[in-house]
Amino acid sequence: MTAPALIAQKLTKEYRMGSQQVHALTDASLAVERGEIALVIGPSGSGKTTLLSIVGCVLRPTSGDVSIDGNAVSDLSEAALPLIRREKIGFIFQSFNLLRNLTALENVALTARLRGLAVTAARSRAQELLSALDMEHRLRFVPNDLSGGERQRVAVARALANDPVLILADEPTANLDSRTGHQVTGLLRELARTRGKAVVIASHDERLVDLADSLYRLQDGTLEKML
Repeated sequence: MTAPALIAQKLTKEYRMGSQQVHALTDASLAVERGEIALVIGPSGSGKTTLLSIVGCVLRPTSGDVSIDGNAVSDLSEAALPLIRREKIGFIFQSFNLLRNLTALENVALTARLRGLAVTAARSRAQELLSALDMEHRLRFVPNDLSGGERQRVAVARALANDPVLILADEPTANLDSRTGHQVTGLLRELARTRGKAVVIASHDERLVDLADSLYRLQDGTLEKML
């Protein structure tokens, strides 16, 4: 039996702000299978980005455990974490985080290169992914010459460039109009259904609830499973 793509158990994150001890996350647990979309709903400041950062191996929890694709990552050294991020995880950021001096093709190919593909193979994979997202006519455009929806499509292609098992999307529709936001949610659904990716979306947008296979609500650092 294949292990879930993501298992997070009793994640707690605390830090000091001046004289105060802040509990950003308290005993948060979730599990996400391949082909599943998990939606974490919560207002700004509820701990959503902290949760994604921990399960994405960017931030260490104060306590708790994370397993990605059967790999226990919580106790790995700092030197080992970049390999997990490169091979197992794709990130889709609210602000896209595209390199503005690189074309759409180059932005995606760079991630493939970091995964270890040769230059020609990386460009070929980038072109294949962008074409699948109806971006073949915009390959050589830099981000400033793309619409918000087009930038998000490039961000989705980049997240897929390393063929990850887990996709983490932080407020993926926040900067988009309703039509473009609908296109992006359709892409995320396709990633789960047809490509077998485990997708975790963190958002304050209640309209995304119908997209979810499992639903979690995060409030003041406490995660509760609703569906």
